[in-house]
Amino acid sequence: MTKEEQYIQFVDDYKRLISGETEEVSAMANTSAAIHDEFHFFWVGFYIVKADKLILGPFQGPVACSTIRFGKGVCGTAWKEQKTQVVPDVEQFPGHIACSSLSRSEIVVPVFANNEVKAVLDIDSTQLNTFDAIDRKYLEQVASILADTIYNKE
Repeated sequence: MTKEEQYIQFVDDYKRLISGETEEVSAMANTSAAIHDEFHFFWVGFYIVKADKLILGPFQGPVACSTIRFGKGVCGTAWKEQKTQVVPDVEQFPGHIACSSLSRSEIVVPVFANNEVKAVLDIDSTQLNTFDAIDRKYLEQVASILADTIYNKE
């Protein structure tokens, strides 16, 4: 199975997993676990916007940084720029915050509600160049499904 086929299947299963979920923490916890279990990334989790900083939310992996300021590191940059950050080599990212020296590449996807970032989905790999346009495409879909489920309820 190709990576894209794996993501297509994952997104379909993910929709069913969180369908009807109303609790932010529960949805984020199961999202982190599902992505971690399916793709075996080093670290998968959320940072939630609280006032002027990101606060560590549900995650899978080793201990992590507790708070990240607006515009700082990959997560803070994704929040500030309101767009996905794909980082092939974290050592080359200006201002990278090293929560773990084992992290080598990273993708951070903003989670939007009402045109503002409510959280970011942060995924780290121990390998260089792990993330690409396929990861971006499908992880942005996951973030959108999550937002629609817990924030953009009608």
